[in-house]
Amino acid sequence: MKVKTQAELRGEADEWSHKLIGAAIEVHRELGPGLLESAYEECLCRELDLRGIPYQRQVPVTIEYKGISVQDAYRIDIFVAGLVIIELKSVEKMDPIFEAQLLTYLRLTRTWLGLLMNFNVAVLKDGIRRRVLG
Repeated sequence: MKVKTQAELRGEADEWSHKLIGAAIEVHRELGPGLLESAYEECLCRELDLRGIPYQRQVPVTIEYKGISVQDAYRIDIFVAGLVIIELKSVEKMDPIFEAQLLTYLRLTRTWLGLLMNFNVAVLKDGIRRRVLG
């Protein structure tokens, strides 16, 4: 079995991100803004199931700090194919801390690509932030 290169993995992650954005747009088109984050998460996961997109939901992550393990230090909302982290929001205003949170998740899991999606907007494309680690 051939081990994939970083470039190949990044290409795969990029392909997934386009599919994920399409799925999120479909959910937003059907539901519109104004629901709780948990409702969007449930419906987005249903849409991912319908599209055959592999994911894990509410993935607990352990961090190491100066010789100790902190169990369940945080949870990834949706982790797609082990390559893309999705952080969901349903807020009036996107605070910079949300992007910082996503970047921290990327760094701690050594994941290259993350999507921050705020469903509480009139047009979903205005609520999506795509972030990568250099």
